Amino acid sequence: MRRLPLATLPTPLHDLPRLRDALGGPARCPRILVKRDDLTGLALGGNKARKLEFLIADAVDQGATVVLTTGAAQSNHARMTAAAARVAALDVHLVLTADADPPVQGNLLLDRLFGATLHFVPPPADPTLATSDEEAAKVAEVMAALRAQGERPYEIPVGGSSGVGVLGYTYGTQEIIEQLQALHERPTRLYFASGSRGTQAGLTLGAKWCDAHYDVYGVAVSGGESFKRERALRIANEAAGLAAIATRVTDDDLVTDQGYFGDGYGIPTPGCLEAIRLVARHEGVLLDPVYTAKAMACLIDHVRTGQLDPASSVLFLHTGGAPALFAHAHLF
Repeated sequence: MRRLPLATLPTPLHDLPRLRDALGGPARCPRILVKRDDLTGLALGGNKARKLEFLIADAVDQGATVVLTTGAAQSNHARMTAAAARVAALDVHLVLTADADPPVQGNLLLDRLFGATLHFVPPPADPTLATSDEEAAKVAEVMAALRAQGERPYEIPVGGSSGVGVLGYTYGTQEIIEQLQALHERPTRLYFASGSRGTQAGLTLGAKWCDAHYDVYGVAVSGGESFKRERALRIANEAAGLAAIATRVTDDDLVTDQGYFGDGYGIPTPGCLEAIRLVARHEGVLLDPVYTAKAMACLIDHVRTGQLDPASSVLFLHTGGAPALFAHAHLF
C-alpha cells in the first residue's frame, strides 16, 4: 500500500548506560537498548506516525475530506492524527473520552491548536478500559452527521489499530533489525507499551516475517485482554494480506504482560512514576505516565527480580507521549 511520508526516519537506536548503572550495573542488569520512536517528528513525535503514514494515504486515496478518530482526552493518537490530517489538507474530528470540561493542556491543547473539532463522551464505567459504548455511539452519530453534510469521512480506529495501520510496524521492524545488525546486538526481548494492540500486531508480524532473534513482549496499559488479543490477531493477518506477506500470526505469538497497568488506563502507578524519574534523571529521556512508563516499570521490575540475564541485552521501544506529562504535573 502507498504511504504518505510523515515521520522522520530512521529514528535512533542506542543504549541507556546510566540507567543500567542505576539498576545495579553489568553484574545485575542487562544492557538496555532503546528505539527512539518518540523522535518521529510529527506533532512532537510518537509511534503513531508510522501507522498514520499508511492510514492517511489510504484516506486520501479513498477521496476522504475529513478524518475521524477516538481516544482519551490525553490521547497521543488523537493528537498525531489531527496533525497528520492537516499535513494532507484534511479536516479532522476527534471523539474523546473525558470528564466534563477537561483542562486544556498536554495533548488536548495540541488538538485545539491543530483545529480539530472535538466531541466529548463520558469515560468508561470500568476504569481498566480505554473505550466505552458511549464512544462507539458518538462515532456513529458524528460519521452520519458528516455524511449528511456532504463530507466523505474516513474513520481511523482507536490507536490506528487496523490492518492498514499495522503496516507501520510491520515495515518498521525491518528498520529495527538493520540497526541492531549494525550495532552487532542481539537483544533477547523487545519491551513496549501495549494498548489498542496495533503496535503489538505490527511488531509481532514483523518479527516473524524478518525472523527476529528477540521475543516481542507487550506490557498492557489497560484491561480487556480477551477482545484485544482477538483484534491483534485479526489485524496482524489482515496486514499480512495487504502486504502480500506469507507469514501469519497465531495466538501463541501474542505476549502481553497484564501485571503493570495498576488501577486502570491513564492512572499512574508508583512503579510508573519511579520509571519516569529514573529515566529522566539518568538519561535525559522523557517517558509518559500512560504508556511508556508502565512498560519501563515492567522492564525495571524484571531486572530487580532477576528475570533477565545480566549478560544479555534487551530492547525498549519508546513510543512517545511526553505531552501527557503536563496533564499530570501535580504528581511531580
